[in-house]
This record gives sequence, structure tokens and C-alpha cells, in this order.
Amino acid sequence: MNSVKGSSRDGPVLVTGGAGYIGTHIGAALMKAGHRIVILDNFSNSTPLAVDRLNSLGLGCAELVEGDVHDEALLDRVFSADRFSGVIHLAGVKAVGESVAEPIRYYDINVGGALSLVAAMVRHQISRLIFSSTATVYGDPAKLPVAEDASLQPEHPYGRSKLMIEQMLQDVAAAQPWMRIMSLRYFNPVGAHPSGRIGEDPKGIPNNLFPYIAQTAVGVRDEVRVFGDDWPTPDGTGIRDYLHVMDVAEGHVAALTHLIDGGGKSGRNLAVNLGSGHGTSVLEVIRAFREATGREIPYRILGRRPGDVAAYWADPTYAERLFGWTAKLSMAEICRDHWNWQSANPDGYK
Repeated sequence: MNSVKGSSRDGPVLVTGGAGYIGTHIGAALMKAGHRIVILDNFSNSTPLAVDRLNSLGLGCAELVEGDVHDEALLDRVFSADRFSGVIHLAGVKAVGESVAEPIRYYDINVGGALSLVAAMVRHQISRLIFSSTATVYGDPAKLPVAEDASLQPEHPYGRSKLMIEQMLQDVAAAQPWMRIMSLRYFNPVGAHPSGRIGEDPKGIPNNLFPYIAQTAVGVRDEVRVFGDDWPTPDGTGIRDYLHVMDVAEGHVAALTHLIDGGGKSGRNLAVNLGSGHGTSVLEVIRAFREATGREIPYRILGRRPGDVAAYWADPTYAERLFGWTAKLSMAEICRDHWNWQSANPDGYK
């Protein structure tokens, strides 16, 4: 595999969308593991300040390229500049409700962007790709925990766009057997880097629970909105699989190492869950955050949101078996690190 033109064991890793929440943490983990990284980002939902913060951690210096994965000429220039060891594709949009309102935009950005990137990888014979997928490809699971062989029935354009990309990658892998591709299906990444220097900085009103709780604790929001207390769960609130964003980041390093060392099957896009393996309800998260911060977290019960499900959590055993990864950090550590970030940066990177 190392004889493929354009691929290298020791070249830099391209991280598309690398200035975003998950991307900066993956960058930190990659540099800590000794990788050089190049970040490609158009800053539609991020800021160059996040890369400055990442580079201030003392782990290395990420090279930054401003641009869009739809730009074929830019991708050709980037891939011509070095022999990349792999690509981690994070760039995209991911708000469920927004995807329902703007499906064309979601398919254009997510599916179109992935197609442009993979076409450039094939042109330049870059052989290793880690794709940021999502657990929402499973839809409302028939049984728990959710394993990789569960039925794939996403219930909104966001999830369907991710599944379309996975299916496209399967076809590409079959047509280009020299490629090694892995789709990582995240459950719910939360928390922040333990330094408090990088973290989640959503634009506008957060779509996800943890930044909403943290902004409420720091006084940016008045209360947490809880969507439904009549779900068929022990306390009536939805249950999700939350895992520390640094565990997610380490999962990418382990997956990429697996591909670099020759893992992955020819002609296949491997799909692998990244999850903690257990679920936590909304009210349990609020209590855990209160205990970690000593702050009151007022909340208000609202009706259910369309497209939500009662509960889901991962069966993460395949990731452990395949490349030795398990989530290690606890809910208490998640809340501590998220609060360290939010309390030090109440307005995010601004």
C-alpha cells in the first residue's frame, strides 16, 4: 500500500473542517501522537481563532488552509504539496432541524463536498480516509445497544446525507481497492480539552444539550429546554450515549494508525461505532453538571421535538476489537472539562 503514489506513512494528515469543535480536538490528539496536520476549513461554522488556540497547546503547529472542499483546484494544490498519510473528513453541516428546513443545502454541502474530496483523493492516489459519520444513520433503533449491523433508517436529511456518503464510499472502495476507508459513527461527543483552551463554540442558539447546559450555568442562557418528559425511559427524558470529545479524538488516531499499519479490507468502507456503551438521560446530565460546577441549572420541560427518539446508546465492542479503542473518560470528567472551557470562555472564542 505504501507504494501508491501520493500516500506516505509519515506525511501530514489533512483534516477537513479541522477548525471546528471535533476537528480541533482531533488535531490535538494527532499532534500529540506525533503527526503533522494540515487543516482545511472555510470557517462557515468555525473561526481561525480556534486554530490559534490549538497551536498554543504546545503540541505542534497545524498548517491552515482556508477554503472549501468543493473547490477542486484548491484540493489539487493541497494534495500536490505533500504526500499525505491520510485524510480525516469532518467538513459539513449537522443540525437535524436545519436539515429538515434546508435539505438541498445539506445534500449539497455534505454529499457534494465528500464527492469532491474523494474524487481529488483518487486523482492524487491518497489511499487512507477516515469519514466523520453519525449514529443517526440508525434512526430509531429496534434494540439496544446499537451495533454496526443494525438496520440503517435515518429519519432526517442530515442522517440521510451521511448514509449516502457511506454508501458512496463503499462504491469507491470497491472500484479503487488500493484505498482504505473507514466511517466512524459518532454518538454524542461532548466535553472539551482539559486545558480549557479549545472547546465547543456553537453559533447562535446551541442545538445540542451540553453547550446549552454550560451556557445556562455561566449565565448566557436563562434555562435549559428539555424536550419531553414522557418518553418511555426511567425519568421520562431522552437517553443518549455521551462520550468525551477527547475519547472521540483518540478514536480517530487509533483508526488512522490501523489504516496506516495496513488494516482495513480491500474494496470495503468499514463502519465503526464510537460510543461509551451506556446511556444517560437529560435529567441525569443536568444533575451531573450541577455536581461538577456547583451551579444551579434551571430547566423547563417542553414538548417532544419531531425526529427525536427515546433512547439509544452504542455497542462499541467492534472498535475495541478492530483497533483497540474504548472510551475512557467519565461523565464527571466530561462535565468538569466542559465547564473549564465554558467558564474561562463564556463567549466562546470571541
